[in-house]
Amino acid sequence: MILISACLLGVNCKYDGSNNLTPDIISKFEKEGIVPVCPEQLGGLTTPRMPAEIVNGTGKNVIDGEARVVDKNGEDVTVLFLKGAMETVEIAKKLSVKYAILKSDSPSCSSTGIYDGTFKSKLVEGDGVTVALLKSKGFQVYSEKDYCLL
Repeated sequence: MILISACLLGVNCKYDGSNNLTPDIISKFEKEGIVPVCPEQLGGLTTPRMPAEIVNGTGKNVIDGEARVVDKNGEDVTVLFLKGAMETVEIAKKLSVKYAILKSDSPSCSSTGIYDGTFKSKLVEGDGVTVALLKSKGFQVYSEKDYCLL
C-alpha cells in the first residue's frame, strides 16, 4: 500500500477546490494499492479554504510547538494541521504503507520545500507538517517531483 495525496489522484481537495491530477502516479502505483489522503481535510479544514503557510519555521518546528500554521487571513490553523498529520500517520500505520507520495510546496504534504510564511510565493527548505510527522515515525516520503526514484 502506498499513501498518496488525494489531490494528485484527481480529488478536488486543494485549498482552492481544484486538484493536481498526476496520471503517471496512478498508473505506476495502482497495482500496489493506493491509499488517498488529504491531511488538511482529515484535520477538519474545508474545501475550498484560505491558503495557509508555516510561519517562523518548518513542519518539524510546528510539531515541536516552535512555529505555527496561519492562513492568509491571519487565522491560526495549527491545531487542524497537527490533527490532519496525526490522522494521516494513523492511517499509514494501520494499513502498513510502504511509503508516501505527497504534494510538493504544501504546508502539510511537502518534502521539497515550503513557503516561507509571507504569502509572497517564496520557497524555503523544509518539510510540511504531515511529512515531518511521517518521517519522525520512520516513513519514507516522496513528492510528485521525485517519485520516479522508486
